[in-house]
Amino acid sequence: MKERALLVDDDPELLGILKKYLENHGLETITAANGAEALAAAPSGKPDIIITDVEMPRMDGLTLCRRIKDNKVLSDIPVVIMSGKKVSEADHVSGYGCGADDYVVKPFSYPVLLAKIKAILLRAAHGKKKKAVRKSGDLEINLEARTIKIKGKLIKLTSKEFDLLATLSSKPGKLLSLNSLLEAVWGYNTADYNDPHTVEVHVSNLRRKIGAFGKRIKAVPGHGYKFE
Repeated sequence: MKERALLVDDDPELLGILKKYLENHGLETITAANGAEALAAAPSGKPDIIITDVEMPRMDGLTLCRRIKDNKVLSDIPVVIMSGKKVSEADHVSGYGCGADDYVVKPFSYPVLLAKIKAILLRAAHGKKKKAVRKSGDLEINLEARTIKIKGKLIKLTSKEFDLLATLSSKPGKLLSLNSLLEAVWGYNTADYNDPHTVEVHVSNLRRKIGAFGKRIKAVPGHGYKFE
């Protein structure tokens, strides 16, 4: 499966050129014209990396980076900032403070940007490989095979039930809001759809299928769920 980049820039010409360049070098790409569009697209688009301009309308690149890193579901996505010549060293420091993984300064070399992207994706892939199988007592979740076992026995889940369990178990002990679950598991834009019943029904079915482990999915009424 090809890795996917989310490109964010309010310059359509640069966006088109960069999209074509990355696709010619083996990356799938999706695009957004500003940070707000990118933040809405990220949950369903499931990018492996985000490359964003700094100065954009509606939401700038530094704010986007901060929002991505503060989001419990999206925080593992690496972010590369594309900055203009007039951006100061202090701005670069601020970007790293927001959680940016690397910087390029416009006008930049496309091969250099590609090399940075590949290096970041390689590091991320090593991290994901180590986390491919999660074990918690007798519960084993295989993220690559998309299977779960309890005491060595395969448990049949629907695709959404598996994604729900994988998402909850990825942040043990942390509360995941109903909106963040709707975005991460179903890919909904919660500005248009935020019915908590969707999550509640799937949690109920998931609890029933995983037996005693279902008790570890704790509801926080009016807020969301967490996996203990």
